[in-house]
Amino acid sequence: MSEVRLLNRRTVLKGLTLGAGATLLGPMLQRVAAESAGVIPLRFVFVVQSNGIDPNHIIPTGLETRRDKELFKNEETLTVPLADRALPEPIADLTPFKESLTLIQGLSGRSSEGGTGGHSTNHGALGCYPGSAGPMAQTIDSALGDAQPGIIRHVGLGVLSKPDQTLNYLISCAGPGKAMPLQCAPENSFRALFGSALGGGDRASFERRTHLLDFMSDDVRRARQSVTGDERTKLDEYLSALETLHRRQGAVDAIKPRLASNVPKLDERFAKPTEVNRLQAQFEIATAALIGGLTNSVTIASGGGGQNYLSWPDLGIPIDGHAVGHGKGVEGLTPPEIHVKVRQFHCKLIASMAAKFQSIREGSGTMLDRTLIVYLSDSGEAHHPNLKQWPVVLLGGMAGKLKAGGRYVQLPFYGAKKHRTLAGLYLTLLHAAGRPRESFGVPDTGLRGIDQGGIISELLA
Repeated sequence: MSEVRLLNRRTVLKGLTLGAGATLLGPMLQRVAAESAGVIPLRFVFVVQSNGIDPNHIIPTGLETRRDKELFKNEETLTVPLADRALPEPIADLTPFKESLTLIQGLSGRSSEGGTGGHSTNHGALGCYPGSAGPMAQTIDSALGDAQPGIIRHVGLGVLSKPDQTLNYLISCAGPGKAMPLQCAPENSFRALFGSALGGGDRASFERRTHLLDFMSDDVRRARQSVTGDERTKLDEYLSALETLHRRQGAVDAIKPRLASNVPKLDERFAKPTEVNRLQAQFEIATAALIGGLTNSVTIASGGGGQNYLSWPDLGIPIDGHAVGHGKGVEGLTPPEIHVKVRQFHCKLIASMAAKFQSIREGSGTMLDRTLIVYLSDSGEAHHPNLKQWPVVLLGGMAGKLKAGGRYVQLPFYGAKKHRTLAGLYLTLLHAAGRPRESFGVPDTGLRGIDQGGIISELLA
């Protein structure tokens, strides 16, 4: 190899980070699949919040007198239209999207138990298997990314308690033993996703990655000429992965104008790393990545996994969620009031994302019509949950594949003959996305004689 080539390679490698800290790199090693010509994809956003979602937080007005009594003991599915009811205070910011909302009560997820002493189900929240098992199987966000592939199969973003904690491996999973990192440093997320659309060093970094792929592919092609059998097969697979990376780089570059028009501003939310600023930044990055066509599947974790709890000093809450979960309040706010205030903040972010999607025309409707936002907690219904309740909020149209929103749906209680689990919801989403499965995750052994497979017909159009 010539000295010039060696020099070029050193130049390419200088300043280039190929570690797990870059959000793009894990997904970029997966097979790229371009959209079919003229087909508008479905899109999915999972917002996973730590510390549970109180079932009462998603009950519309007029049903309060039945809380924790008959409401949660129905043998048949109870469906209540939202049109003439107000949303409860914790989720009131979603009111402009009431017609697109489905509030789901009654799902359980006890097969996800374990992991961190009841504080989180880890991968189990999106995978429906024991949190203590680690990355046991593919989670739903990854599965839907496979069902509706974009340039990047899945983008994982998050916020942890300390700004210097940059990765969360405890929420998403591509398959057995394949935990997918969520990038928890907004500035890293920003530069990894939008480097091609920026000038200066960001653009140069993108070009260095492209040149490096050229070098690596050439090296593999030469090496494979000297080997046979299994070794050549391995090199062929490696070469295929590198060529996929190269095509991905080209695909990202091709949509540079679209990306550039949607790049978030690198403002004080990046410079001042409070929890509020970081989560706002991650929501804006996720929104821009979806609008720009980089991906069709995003997960945003607010804390979550392990004992990752957040404090919210910008909201007047200087103590973390663990303390609140054990009954500690702050001056002027009781623990229940803190939970409401934190829920309101998350719903404001979700509403802002939904409003942006709704403003973008797509086909005969809007981008929101083909997007589904799923809001839930990694610990079900409480700080220390029993997981017999797992409240879920769905927002968006999913191209009419789910029944119209504007509904509160109370499924039969845990142990009832027609009870459904969180896995049933995920099977329904996969069916609607064109990737049906017969089962998802691990069955709940406490639900003997109850069908835990198949779709939830009350949700599917």
